[in-house]
Amino acid sequence: MTITFSVGEPPPVDILAATEELYRDIAAELIRARDKIRDGELDEVKTAVQAVKDLKTAFQMVMDERTRVEKLRKQVAGVVHDYALDFDAARDEIGRRLARLRDAGSGG
Repeated sequence: MTITFSVGEPPPVDILAATEELYRDIAAELIRARDKIRDGELDEVKTAVQAVKDLKTAFQMVMDERTRVEKLRKQVAGVVHDYALDFDAARDEIGRRLARLRDAGSGG
């Protein structure tokens, strides 16, 4: 499968990489908020709660994008229902069977 882009058209955003980066940023924010809460800064509780919600959303985005990427990889590879279709082998098998039918003749 070949994808071409028009001249001047920006390349597509790597959503998977972007969501993984977002996930790491939110996780770091959550760790900072946790450390401040441990130090007694209770005003960071609201930040921590929001960071947890954002982390959950980012995690879901990452998982959804990974699912889409894996589905696309399988489509490109010709995988159907977790099995790859080997068209070359199928073509060879059809050729062998047709040759056997020709060799057998009309049979009667």
